[in-house]
Amino acid sequence: MKYLIRYFSLSFFLLAGFLTFSQNGTKNPKSDSTEEYVNTNQLRYEDWIYAPNIKSVLLYESSFILSSPVIDFDGGQQLSLSFDDLDADSKTYYYTLVHCDAAWKPSDLMQQEYLSNYFEEQILTYTFSGGTTQKYTHYTWAFPNNNMRISKTGNYLLKVYVSGAKDKPVLTRRLMVYSSKVAIKANIHQAAGSDDYMNKQEVDFSIFNPGYNIPQFADLKVIIQQNNRWDNAIYNLQPLYLKPSELSYDYDDGSNTFNGGNEYRPAVFKNFKFVTANTDRMYRDSLHSWHVTLLPDEVKTFKRYYQTQDINGRFLITVEERDSSLIDISAEYAYVKFNFPFEFPQVDGDFYVIGNMVDNHFTAVNKMTFNYFKKTYECELYLKQGYYDYMYVFLPDGKQAAETNQIEGDHWETENDYTIYVYHKQQGTYYDQLICVQKFNSTRK
Repeated sequence: MKYLIRYFSLSFFLLAGFLTFSQNGTKNPKSDSTEEYVNTNQLRYEDWIYAPNIKSVLLYESSFILSSPVIDFDGGQQLSLSFDDLDADSKTYYYTLVHCDAAWKPSDLMQQEYLSNYFEEQILTYTFSGGTTQKYTHYTWAFPNNNMRISKTGNYLLKVYVSGAKDKPVLTRRLMVYSSKVAIKANIHQAAGSDDYMNKQEVDFSIFNPGYNIPQFADLKVIIQQNNRWDNAIYNLQPLYLKPSELSYDYDDGSNTFNGGNEYRPAVFKNFKFVTANTDRMYRDSLHSWHVTLLPDEVKTFKRYYQTQDINGRFLITVEERDSSLIDISAEYAYVKFNFPFEFPQVDGDFYVIGNMVDNHFTAVNKMTFNYFKKTYECELYLKQGYYDYMYVFLPDGKQAAETNQIEGDHWETENDYTIYVYHKQQGTYYDQLICVQKFNSTRK
């Protein structure tokens, strides 16, 4: 009997090893996230990719590629959208906009109340990739424009879909349109009055509203966001002190504090001819697909804070030794393996690699898998050539906000970007106006 038990134990061990190592083989890039494309008809009011052939989605204020999708209603600004279709054909894509409230739920406005001229528009600009192993079609568009104008401030959901399939989006993106009616002054500093003050940052701020009437403060909604993440955003803060033309949000109970986290880690593969500082190796497999294996990342939980330059979770598509005007269609795709050492698998939650490259979501695509042989957590993403900021977080079971302390560590000194959004539902109206968006940095005053 004991020999039979040993036989089954060995068989299970070998099977587990086979399954672990088999994840490292070449996969179809359009099937590496199949689990995330179930129930694709269900519209999500967040940044989301519904079709496995859609990659490298960017939406930003047109003057700066690393900016957030936020525009001034009175400033004549546009947003730039771009994405790749790995089917490498020419589809007829359309987009439309859905107005949302401050909580990112559909507002009560009808389309004709917030859009003028057309309610949908075709994306006409696309180019086929050239000289790449992975073939794709690169789509670009800029809006609002003469065909589709926005007539209300607030939150909007951009929905892109193939002609004739409006109820089956291929991607959605959040964007904001504001008109400055109030101003914000903020002070970001080491958290005070808490046991973990060495690990947290406190965001104290005041809203100044001279000339703008706010009769009911319950109609005001304030959201604070750290590094473009929505999982740990702070909602529904109420002013503590009222002064003439000033609302003060200076809390002492931790309601306005964030874990400091650590500086993001870089993944750089702009040139397949040279191995970068944090890269173990680059190679092509038998199908000529590129693979990039990063060096094992250091677990920084108990390390001292060390300041490094980062772009706070964003990414930039770029290729060395290429004409800058052709980067979008000459950049190659690669399987990029992320990994860090860990003694035992966690049982009360999961590790994820996050950044704008995965929309800061927690899905099967970017979940880390424990390798029992190597005693490492691993994840492989199919990414376009460029520069990517990333970090590792732990999401406890049943929680929405991920934790940075287990792998990255938390430091009050960390350089982070913060955005404060102020919404107001004026009396007599039935939608949330966005009356201020202001960005702050924890190290720049």
